Amino acid sequence: MKIVVIGGSGRVGGNVVRRLAAQGHDPVPASPATGVDTITGEGLADVMLGADVVVDVSNAPVWDDDAVREFFTTSTRNMLAAERDAGVGHHLALTIVGADRLPDSGYLRAKVAQEAEIESRAIPYTILRATQFFDFLAQIVEAGAEGDSVRLSAGLMQLVAVDDVAATLAELAIGAPVGGRVELGGPEALGIDAWARRLFAATGDARTVVPDSHARYFGTELKAGELTPGAGARIGKVDFDTWFAANQQEAS
Repeated sequence: MKIVVIGGSGRVGGNVVRRLAAQGHDPVPASPATGVDTITGEGLADVMLGADVVVDVSNAPVWDDDAVREFFTTSTRNMLAAERDAGVGHHLALTIVGADRLPDSGYLRAKVAQEAEIESRAIPYTILRATQFFDFLAQIVEAGAEGDSVRLSAGLMQLVAVDDVAATLAELAIGAPVGGRVELGGPEALGIDAWARRLFAATGDARTVVPDSHARYFGTELKAGELTPGAGARIGKVDFDTWFAANQQEAS
């Protein structure tokens, strides 16, 4: 199968490309680095020719609320139009668990808008909603830094490894379109403050973690498990200790 991976030069996309190639498929990484721009449309028609599936794991290069929404909606519309013209039979997109439950976050509103574009078009589709990646834990923790302490929400978060996300995307890409959403979470749900303590214990960071119910996560307060998947979700295999050990090995 020819499978176009939009964002295929990135961490998740590159992992998906490697997995699909190892399975004997023909994955084509597509990004501005390869001459494909989903905003301007440059290269889209050419890369879609003969494609069976398109996997979208792209991310916005901007974070302003209006700009990030414009990116995801424009990019998705352009992709789907090119897919329609090329006769692509399956659009698979990566979005976020809980996006529709946290409307105060501009980024998550943009992901909901992306999903709406996909659902309103005629291309058969699958949406994979994944929980937050282990890779972003340090960045999330630092957002609450206050001198010798970090102030973080105790809201539950079920971190997942990029390897598990990529493996699930590769599996879904070669299967039939679901016509709906699939959820994926990591093997353990902890409060963000508890994740920070786990990270600090592993790295030897002496800062104090302060739980704060009003601390914001990407611009929104967490109340009741919004960042955890629902019943029937797929659960990743990689836990924190395994991820951390592999991450340390990569860094050395």
